Amino acid sequence: MPTLGDGADMSANAERRIGDNIARQIYRDPDYTDDPVLMDYVRGIWQRLMQAARLRGDLSPELDEAFAWDIVLDRDRTVNAFALPGGYMGVNLGLLAVVTNEDELASVMAHELSHITQRHISRLTGQSSKQGPLLIAAMILGALAASRNPQAGTAMMAGGQAVAIQGQLNFSRDMEREADRVGYGVLTQADYAPEGFVTMFEKLQQANRFNDLGGFPYLRSHPMTTARIADMQARLQLLPPTTFSPSVAHNLLSARAQVMSHTDTEGLRSALSAASDPLLPKLTLARQAGVLYGAALAASLQRDFESAERQWSRLQALMQAQVPAQTQAVRLVGLLGAELSLASVKPAQALQRLEQGAGKALMSAMLRPELFLWAQAMTLSGKAEQASQAAQQLQTWVANWPRDAQAWQLLSAAYQSQGLRLSAVRAEAEGRAAQLDFAAAVNRLKAAQDMMRQGGKIDHIEASIIDTRAREFALRLREQSLQR
Repeated sequence: MPTLGDGADMSANAERRIGDNIARQIYRDPDYTDDPVLMDYVRGIWQRLMQAARLRGDLSPELDEAFAWDIVLDRDRTVNAFALPGGYMGVNLGLLAVVTNEDELASVMAHELSHITQRHISRLTGQSSKQGPLLIAAMILGALAASRNPQAGTAMMAGGQAVAIQGQLNFSRDMEREADRVGYGVLTQADYAPEGFVTMFEKLQQANRFNDLGGFPYLRSHPMTTARIADMQARLQLLPPTTFSPSVAHNLLSARAQVMSHTDTEGLRSALSAASDPLLPKLTLARQAGVLYGAALAASLQRDFESAERQWSRLQALMQAQVPAQTQAVRLVGLLGAELSLASVKPAQALQRLEQGAGKALMSAMLRPELFLWAQAMTLSGKAEQASQAAQQLQTWVANWPRDAQAWQLLSAAYQSQGLRLSAVRAEAEGRAAQLDFAAAVNRLKAAQDMMRQGGKIDHIEASIIDTRAREFALRLREQSLQR
């Protein structure tokens, strides 16, 4: 089947602006999370799929440069992932909690990525572009709200005018089939098992019966027809069978997603009580590890640090007895141990557990989860020298990843710990700008400029950077206002 057009009705830049408007609101949502461990996992899959799309020619250099290509994680417990305009993709923690393996998650993400690369969103909204990007953004945000609260979602939509063009935003059957076809090619190009498509389709079909509210397709689990499942099964007949073995690391990540999706105390208590089930030893190693990991994290979130340490010790003993050292699973257990130590304000213990779990190679490479936990521990130490080391590492990180808002927040804390108030406020402003909140960024830089006018010892290089960035953010803020 040929591609369905090039989306010429809407330019890539226009689609990016719509996506930025939506993303800015999502970043403010209490259910948005940038958990470093889960984000590291999802982004790893995302990058593999994007590279495969480039190799296949599905992702053009022009689109690659124009779009944001960013992931947003949502605490929503529904089994769902969704494509947004401008290269953004949303993934619900509910999806991470139910997938059996990495291949299933990759299949969903490949499908949604193909909606973006094939310009499905722009072609469907292009015919409504006269209504303005903010109206389209409001409709999609309304659908996001409706996934949790139908009344709130309806209120966010722009009245009858938005409802009138709702049908134009529904992905057609041809577009769904194209996303299946292209997504299948991207999945296999990225060396993921294609069986993930069939098993995930079946799960989405089942989940769709319970949580599909009939909202916009960007924010819903697409109904999986038997014809589409049969099409994928027919493709698999040409390939040798693949046997999935349970992954300890994936079960740990699924348990983390499940616990973090709970905002109620009852859900956290349930996760903790699962570790006391007498049938736990009869489960597979992967499932035992997942239960203990979830119990330790749930206890920590309830601030029951004694129980958290007890469950983590059981998990660590299980790892040491049955899992080879320096594996991904051992790394995840070490990260959790460091996280528990930081929650109970034991920075020295956190540093020790980080090195034990990650090993010297990973600690020297400073992957995002390790870096963030290490920086927090160094800052909490209360020693200016260690806070300075944390700041240096974070400065290097944000130079390469300037849109990492959480890194800017940690850098601000490291500066504050050293008494560098001006630098701390500037880093805080950069973090707000990274989440496209230029109004808040400008306000923080104005506060920094007020501090400079009060006199005292001033870093003139820092002062010059603040003045420059204040002008840049004010310009971006005016551009946002003009788009309205």
